[in-house]
Amino acid sequence: METVMSFDVSENQKMIAGMIRDFGAREIKPFSMEWDESQHFPVDLFRKMGGLGLMGVLVPEEYGGSGFGYHEYVTAIAEVAKIDGSIGLSIAAHNSLCTGHILQHASEEQKHKYLPRLASGEWIGAWGLTEPNTGSDAGNMRTVAVKDGDYYVINGAKNFITHGKSGDVAVVIVRTGKVGDSHGMTAFIIEKGTPGFAAGKKENKLGMRASETAELIFTDCRVHKSQVIGKEGDGFVQSLKVLDGGRISIAALSLGIAQGAFEAALKYSKERHQFNQPISAFQGISFKLADMATKIEAASLLTYRAADLKSKGKGVNRESAMAKLYASEIAVEVANEGVQIFGGYGYTKDFPAEKYYRDAKLCTIGEGTSEIQKLVISRSILK
Repeated sequence: METVMSFDVSENQKMIAGMIRDFGAREIKPFSMEWDESQHFPVDLFRKMGGLGLMGVLVPEEYGGSGFGYHEYVTAIAEVAKIDGSIGLSIAAHNSLCTGHILQHASEEQKHKYLPRLASGEWIGAWGLTEPNTGSDAGNMRTVAVKDGDYYVINGAKNFITHGKSGDVAVVIVRTGKVGDSHGMTAFIIEKGTPGFAAGKKENKLGMRASETAELIFTDCRVHKSQVIGKEGDGFVQSLKVLDGGRISIAALSLGIAQGAFEAALKYSKERHQFNQPISAFQGISFKLADMATKIEAASLLTYRAADLKSKGKGVNRESAMAKLYASEIAVEVANEGVQIFGGYGYTKDFPAEKYYRDAKLCTIGEGTSEIQKLVISRSILK
């Protein structure tokens, strides 16, 4: 088993981290709570981030992307998530899911048509797999496409879709065969404005409130066969591969939220005085910080290991699930301890701890719950 992996941070990673910190301090941090309170999805911000190359991190330069690998991608998401989890989530979903699906599985013609717009941030991407009655059991989907000459007629609905309302294009997986047949689903690229394709209800969420989550509704939506990704029946298998990579991005998102929560708590523990000394001088607090730092380091190693394997073109089914499972669970733990270290102030909106706490929870649910990750891991070790 090959385990060679460099622990050095590359110049590209340092450059990306520095660029995001500078940009975030100007364009994200001052507005973060305002967006959170009003659930505003800042579309213009993503256009600006496209200009920095953050909307097509993994997209090769020939399609207008940054042409970076997974190490840089993990760094980018984690650095954004440190500042604001919502923005990190939207960057992850746009890059890994919609853009990622087209990059990995679409024809050259489709890639040249869509990737430059997505990578530049001119277009925002959505990806539709989940339905109201099929969350973890995605293979049981009910949204159906029926062939009619050179077109497919789609009827049904998708829910919990990131950028469901504001997205300019969506990759949607729908049923073209029998229920339960893993080769009975097909992926389509559907542009906003296609007759019969509409956004439904926007979800009112606990956290990640500046990242838009909404329904997609299809009513006799006619889509030309040229919009099929790959072959009819390949959609579900493609999706599983897309999710393998997507899990690395949620691990990176979790890592960033955990790091942000930890850094805020660490800083506060040195500034807050009780009994004539900083609270960090008390073992009750310092040991919490030690545990938090250790768990973050372990999550980072798991995440970068999965990224390393992915960038070498190796299978990451087990490794990405392990990284996502562990990083998401420790993000929740670290954010929880962060609130505790802040005490009463941690429960108020004047301090950052409560937002990390609310945002972290999604990481154990989105792109496969922790239970589904355990299913993936256990199946791979029991093979």
